[in-house]
Amino acid sequence: MRCPFCHEDNTKVVDSRPSDENNLIRRRRQCEACGKRFTTYEKIETIPLVVIKKDKTREPYNRNKIMNGVVRSCHKRPVSMKEIEALVDEIENSLYNSLKKEIKSKLIGEKVMEKLKHLDEVAYVRFASIYREFKDINTFMDELKKILKDK
Repeated sequence: MRCPFCHEDNTKVVDSRPSDENNLIRRRRQCEACGKRFTTYEKIETIPLVVIKKDKTREPYNRNKIMNGVVRSCHKRPVSMKEIEALVDEIENSLYNSLKKEIKSKLIGEKVMEKLKHLDEVAYVRFASIYREFKDINTFMDELKKILKDK
């Protein structure tokens, strides 16, 4: 790391600690040439994800879209924000761990439904009714029958 004061390349790490919910590492460094100290931050570089929508258009991945959909589905349900955030974190981690740069929105929707089914069945049905675009009550009933059969 180059010293911002004298521009020498020789610096040593004096102190390291996690910062920002363990997403960053804060490092205190000292220049071996001039002795001055400065702080650097290291952040994990993630692969930018692109979502391929149903109409084949592409857009950057947006965590907030998943979060908003799950929050709406869990409205007035006994599901805490901590549980919702954990669910979204799990989905997001699986997307990044797949190492794919482009992911179909269908895959994301299926992952959300899979996680919601185990978290809260009512929230699952709410999400599925919008995501799968239930056209009539029969489609809705078919989905409810699947849930009851799985029990």
